[in-house]
Amino acid sequence: MKRTAVQPNSVEELLGVLTDSSFELAQREPILGPALRRLAGPAPSLAGWMARLLGGRLADADLNAARLANLFLGQYRHAPRLLELAVGDVAAILRRDPASRGALDVVLHHKGFQALLVHRLASSLWLDNRQDLARYLQEMAARVFSVDIHPACHIGAEIMLDHATGIVIGETAEIADGVSIMQNVTLGGTGKHAGDRHPKIGTGVLIGAGAVLLGNISVGARARIGAGSVVLRDVPAGATAVGVPARILPGQGGLPLPAEDMEHAGREPACAPAG
Repeated sequence: MKRTAVQPNSVEELLGVLTDSSFELAQREPILGPALRRLAGPAPSLAGWMARLLGGRLADADLNAARLANLFLGQYRHAPRLLELAVGDVAAILRRDPASRGALDVVLHHKGFQALLVHRLASSLWLDNRQDLARYLQEMAARVFSVDIHPACHIGAEIMLDHATGIVIGETAEIADGVSIMQNVTLGGTGKHAGDRHPKIGTGVLIGAGAVLLGNISVGARARIGAGSVVLRDVPAGATAVGVPARILPGQGGLPLPAEDMEHAGREPACAPAG
C-alpha cells in the first residue's frame, strides 16, 4: 500500500521537510544524528544539503568531501534551477515509488535520485565549457552508483531512475519531462559513428527493467517499453513495445501517463514490428 508523504512544491518546502524530518529521525535514531547535522550544516539551505550529501557519497583519495561540496555549492549558486529540478525529482519519486517513505528517505537512500543530482551538476558544468570536470564526475557517479550518464545528454524534469543500478544513457540521448526508467536500462548507440546516435524519449514514458534501446530512434510520448525488450525502431506515442526485437502490442494505449501509473504488465506481443 502506498504511504502518504508530503510532496514538496518548492525549494523552501523541500528544505523545511528535510529539516523537520531529519530532527525527528535523529531523535529516533541518535546514531544518525551527527551525519544529519553535518548534512544540514550551520546555516541550512537546500544547496548545502545536496552539496554535502553528494560530497560525502563521491569523495575519494583525490577529491575529499569538503572540496566536492564546495564545488557543488558553487554550481548550485551559479545555476539555481538545478535545485528546482531536484524538488521535482523528489516529488515524482514520492508519487510513483510505493517504497518511498518521505522526502528525507528519497534524498538519503534513493541512489537513482542521487545519481541524477550528480548528472545534473555534470551537465551544467559541461554547458559551462568545463567538459573535463563534467566527465570526471560522470566517472565518479558510475563507480559509486553504477549509473553511467554522459553529461552532454539532455534529461528533463520530474524524472525517476528507480533502483537505478546498471542504467546507461549515451551522449546524444534526450529524455523529456515526466519519464520513469527502471534498473539496468541502456539508451545506447549502434556503432562507433559520431553524431546524433542515441534514443529520444518522449514525455511520460515508462521504460521497464533491463530494456535496451539502441540508435537514434524515437519513443513517443506516453509510450511504455516492457522489461527486457530490445527496441531498434521508433515506438509511436501511447504504444506498448515488448519483446526481442520489440513489437507493438495492440490495444495497449489506454494509460494516459505510464510513467506515473507505473503499470508494467501487458499482453502477448503482436506480429507487427515496432515502428
